[in-house]
Amino acid sequence: MTQTSENVTWLTQEAYNQLKAELEYLSGPARTEISVKIAAAREEGDLRENGGYHAAKEEQGKMELRVRQLTQLLEHAKVGEAPADDGVVEPGMVVTIAFDGDEDDTVTFLLASREYASTEIETYSPQSPLGKGVNGKRTGDDAEYELPNGKKAAVKILSAKPYTG
Repeated sequence: MTQTSENVTWLTQEAYNQLKAELEYLSGPARTEISVKIAAAREEGDLRENGGYHAAKEEQGKMELRVRQLTQLLEHAKVGEAPADDGVVEPGMVVTIAFDGDEDDTVTFLLASREYASTEIETYSPQSPLGKGVNGKRTGDDAEYELPNGKKAAVKILSAKPYTG
């Protein structure tokens, strides 16, 4: 897989299935449940002072946002294929970097979406500043990314291996 598009998310089949099941639940039974809550709260009368109604509408808004996020994520997901072990940094890779070329100051992380975050290893999104800076680089390359204060940080890619977790 040599796609480095920021819109592509690499997922295992298991992660894809979990997210698809969540989307199906939110799009079906959860929508029905929230509609019933809203209807029941609406029957209580004055909507301006009806806390139950406003809470249900807020819950509905959050749920619809999650449905849109999941739909977009699953439409752009690359499923079941680990990236090639070719030293290129891309989603699905465990990356080790050295800050400012200092090989004693290293960090190892998984480049993947938050839905695929691992409990064993820190995960950075390809859309994060660090993720954008290293995505598409090769082992041995230097990369740069923007810190929250607007300054640039330099890193050296020490390794990039497919995640097998």
